[in-house]
Amino acid sequence: MLDAFKVLLAALYMLASTTIALYSASFFVLIGIYLLKRRTPPVAPQVSDDELLSVTLQLPIYNEQHVVDRLIDAMGALDYPRDKLHVQVLDDSTDETTEVLRKKVDEWRARGLNIELIRRPERVGYKAGALAYGLERVTTDCVGIFDADFVPAPDFLRRVMPHFNADPRVALVQTRWAHLNVDYNLLTRAQALAMDQHFAIEQVARSRGTLPMSMNGTGGVWRRETILDAGGWSADTLTEDLDLSYRAFLKGWRFRYVVDVAVPGEVPPQLTAYKVQQARWAKGSTQCLLKHAGPLLRSDLNLLQKWMGILHLGQYAIQPFVLLLFLVTPPILLTDMLMQLPLGPLGIAGLAPPIFMAMGQAALYRDWWRRLLYFPVLILVGTGMMLSNSRAVFEAVTRRGGNVFKRTPKFRVVRKGDRLASARYAIRPDWTTIGELVLGAYALAGLVIALVKLPAMTIYMVVYVLAFGFLSLFSLWQEWTLARQAAS
Repeated sequence: MLDAFKVLLAALYMLASTTIALYSASFFVLIGIYLLKRRTPPVAPQVSDDELLSVTLQLPIYNEQHVVDRLIDAMGALDYPRDKLHVQVLDDSTDETTEVLRKKVDEWRARGLNIELIRRPERVGYKAGALAYGLERVTTDCVGIFDADFVPAPDFLRRVMPHFNADPRVALVQTRWAHLNVDYNLLTRAQALAMDQHFAIEQVARSRGTLPMSMNGTGGVWRRETILDAGGWSADTLTEDLDLSYRAFLKGWRFRYVVDVAVPGEVPPQLTAYKVQQARWAKGSTQCLLKHAGPLLRSDLNLLQKWMGILHLGQYAIQPFVLLLFLVTPPILLTDMLMQLPLGPLGIAGLAPPIFMAMGQAALYRDWWRRLLYFPVLILVGTGMMLSNSRAVFEAVTRRGGNVFKRTPKFRVVRKGDRLASARYAIRPDWTTIGELVLGAYALAGLVIALVKLPAMTIYMVVYVLAFGFLSLFSLWQEWTLARQAAS
């Protein structure tokens, strides 16, 4: 019985570590493509105002009273021919946001902006439903999307729209996310590092290497014909942008990513809100994996495109394997079997993510090395999120938990000292916070075992202790701070 248990532990450990290694190795592929293609950016032709395509900018809004005035003002400041620009404010709000929007829309309409406030009878399909509802009224060539907290520069459309003139098969022009509140706290610093690697390296490599890539939900412009050809917006998954992107890519449409055009937005300053955002992305991307893996593998794409597409869709599906590896580690340490397993490839593949991270910072900032000082915080946050994200993946695979789109609240906190208590949208911690405390205690027990059985694993277990401790205690501290500020 004991030998069978040891074999089972070894098999589970190898399954988890091999899966993680294969996923991590994909970063080396992206690094290679990026190094080969980084000096060949997509070129937009010089076009006159008459040649520019018309565009409708859709602004899906749901209870965002703190940021919508800033967004509408940014729309009014856009430098683009007024006869070719239409703005749809797709408002599903149930609070004071609607009144704020009415005033702003009336103000800018009086100043000559073609802008309208659209409210649906029912909030069916959440964001995807709002975009589809607005699309029925779109007559322009292209459709752009901005979430409530994003603030495009006045020249955004001037720099983006000419790319559609370059090639009639260009379906999407996606731009880079920048950050309005990166300096707010340790969490926003860590998120910026994670986002920068995606937008500075991964999207560049995927776009220029003709690999499957996705719109990022905001800061991108679609050719309307593409949306219709791909079947329109769907609420089948919680990541409507990823879903539509793969349907369009599999139909042969081409995507362009413009790294030099940055649109700043807010990253969640509240840990619980960040967990909700990541869980939605984890569940939605796994739903897309289940929906598109078959068509992707049966397509005429080459082997590299198929492999990188599957890994792209499964970027969050890796989380249960990370959790499994952690859970199996303490008992396998007790068996003295760990040193007998071939774990070299996992160690080599594990070098790819930090290299990827450093490259992202170096590509964007002169003081990139200073920003890497927050890399340990990102490790703790990313590691500690495995429970929440694994639950979301499990819900996607088992089709449990419904398909409720839990939005990421926007607080308009930009500088240190801005108070979250001024915003009523803060999210309360859920049971995963207690679960993280329990896993932290389990990691502490594993640390004791490592100290006795295999000291080389001590650092590995320390990371888990700190990660789960940081996430759970930071969540509880923010909850306590909000309650105290609200009472004062």
